[in-house]
Amino acid sequence: MSYASEFQKSVDHPAVYWGEIAQQIAWYKAPTQILGSDEQGSDRWFVDGELNTCYLAVDYHVEHGRADQTAIIYDSPVTNTQRNISYAELQRDVAQLAGAIAQQGVSKGDRVLIYMPMMYESVLAMLACARLGAVHSVVFGGFASHEVATRIDDAHPKLVLTATCGIEPTRTIEYMPIVNEAIDMAEHKVDNVMVLARPQAQYALREGRDID
Repeated sequence: MSYASEFQKSVDHPAVYWGEIAQQIAWYKAPTQILGSDEQGSDRWFVDGELNTCYLAVDYHVEHGRADQTAIIYDSPVTNTQRNISYAELQRDVAQLAGAIAQQGVSKGDRVLIYMPMMYESVLAMLACARLGAVHSVVFGGFASHEVATRIDDAHPKLVLTATCGIEPTRTIEYMPIVNEAIDMAEHKVDNVMVLARPQAQYALREGRDID
């Protein structure tokens, strides 16, 4: 087997080639049609196949003997936090968050807006949405309320996942005033908001800053 021969096979018989490659994936529902087309004539791969990206990224590794291996290395220079999270720990945390999200009425096909800092829990949020079959929309944590409101109106989320604050080297950014104002500004009304409480925001509250 060589790169040239593999490449040529993929060009000459794309459906056959990628059908064989696809057998290496743990499908929720294996595709019977490898290559098709939509109503505009554009190619569509694995037309009737279904998979769960959270299962493939997390559970699959636990089930195949890698439960104790490191899945995520979290190293934050602004909070001086370092953690090695195993696949088993990641699976537990994702499942717990997915359950909490489901309790808010989120199910397959619903949208969830994620407005969070660069932290471990942000990864959990994305994986938990994928676990449920929900569609997540990540909004940059540096955006102000108007930009967040615009994305709420674009995505029509059932739920917003956020944190009490973001932390930069020289300052703490309070998220809740931004989120509250964005929700008030948006035409689409979000059903629920889940907030991760961070200790840095509690300190800000004692300093007299307004955190709803």
